[in-house]
Amino acid sequence: MADLPSRVNPLFLREEVLRQGIELLLYAHRDFAAEADPLLDRHGLGRAHHRALYFVGRYPGISVSDLLTLLGITKQSLSRVLRDLTDRELVAVRPGPSDRRQRLLTLTAAGADLEARLTEGQSRRLARAYRQAGAEAVEGFRKVLLGLIDEAHRSRVTSQGLPAAPAQG
Repeated sequence: MADLPSRVNPLFLREEVLRQGIELLLYAHRDFAAEADPLLDRHGLGRAHHRALYFVGRYPGISVSDLLTLLGITKQSLSRVLRDLTDRELVAVRPGPSDRRQRLLTLTAAGADLEARLTEGQSRRLARAYRQAGAEAVEGFRKVLLGLIDEAHRSRVTSQGLPAAPAQG
């Protein structure tokens, strides 16, 4: 990979800068996601299981249909993942209060423990990167990530309670 410019480039939309961004994003995703792989492997789980555990933990009581929308995967894929997680007693399913056909998901104590351990390394990695980059860069990064989310999904993500960045000052 070419050396990265160390100062802000007023030509930040040039092809080479965009390609560097893509490359860095792919490398970062590889290493960020791999952080949890050894623990997932020990439990016979995959990254789809981790994403489901994370979001069920983040949004307790989320409906299966909302989780399906949030993850953007097929119903068949989510069914397989949820079956694995419920069979292992990591996720509990209960009917909705007004519509008994609705299935609401929560983590069990074992699921919450596993999700916390899976997320711990990723949190450390992100905290280290945030500390190195500084508060202003963190806010810029949040804006870039939100900008990468399709507009149709962006409002859903922010309306689901994504906390606002802490006030600078």
